Amino acid sequence: MERMRAALERAAARLAQASAQFGRPMALDMDTFLSRDAPGGLGVPGQVSANGHCRMVRTADGWLAVNLAREDDRGAVPAWLECAIEGEIWSIIEAVAMTRGTDDLLERAILLHLPVAQWGEAEPVAMPPAARCGTCPNPAAHHVLDLSALWAGPACGGLLADLGMAVTKFESAARADPTPRASPRLDARLNGRKRRVVAEPDAQAVKDALAQASILITSGRPHALARMGLEPEAVFSLHPHLIWVAITAHGWTGDAGLRVGFGDDCAVAGGLVRQETSAPLFMGDALADPLTGLLAATRAMEMVAAGQTGLLDMPLAGCAGWFAQDAGLR
Repeated sequence: MERMRAALERAAARLAQASAQFGRPMALDMDTFLSRDAPGGLGVPGQVSANGHCRMVRTADGWLAVNLAREDDRGAVPAWLECAIEGEIWSIIEAVAMTRGTDDLLERAILLHLPVAQWGEAEPVAMPPAARCGTCPNPAAHHVLDLSALWAGPACGGLLADLGMAVTKFESAARADPTPRASPRLDARLNGRKRRVVAEPDAQAVKDALAQASILITSGRPHALARMGLEPEAVFSLHPHLIWVAITAHGWTGDAGLRVGFGDDCAVAGGLVRQETSAPLFMGDALADPLTGLLAATRAMEMVAAGQTGLLDMPLAGCAGWFAQDAGLR
């Protein structure tokens, strides 16, 4: 845990350095930043995640993090395990998984869009050395369009708002972000300094906002965003000045872009686990979410400072992997 604390301090120092180039050095209280509605930081939830939805499950030859965060996920379990579910669902998952190989279970879970991940499967995301600028622009001159939901993307947008950028968060009425209802204090921290607009993401208002934006933040999978008209080639042909922060579970390109994942299972995929017993244990509450938000905001600031543009691929699992590698956990 001490090594992870040190890695967090180094990431916070990099954020402070990036923000200082704009004349606004930012100091994070990491325990608050990593918590939801109550102080938590690096808690010790054990083999069951803090929210109770995700569990470490032993297979015949390894470990998986299985996340049943949605009703659809629970409904897909019979097809995943190829058996009827009669009784307590976790007991059945644990019993069947012990007889099956990790690769087989993971492959079937991916096909069924279940948020399941293998311990340590993700490659760490690239975080190139920060370039320092001569004279950085006024952050208030930059507009951020935040189309993300849940934790990681809004955390990125929240840090950019703290820097002084003008952040507009578009929220779908049809698919409302559950954070304001489930975690109101977290929502206030993430989104309280943003202008909030209720509009469907394909509305003309979003297109108008994109024309004024310096930074776009999304948290959808590529195919879902493409249905909204958000494809990199088309977007950058119209807005070559843009930085697009693309937050996904496992990555933007190829088959990884089709995978589903959340903060707890993606943290395990990156290798962010405690190993105090024979079983891997969760290290914190949906840890990949706030850590991805932190790295994404830092890189976005660095790109603005360096005059860079383009798509910034920030997968939850890969960001967790970066922290795990920096902490010497993998």
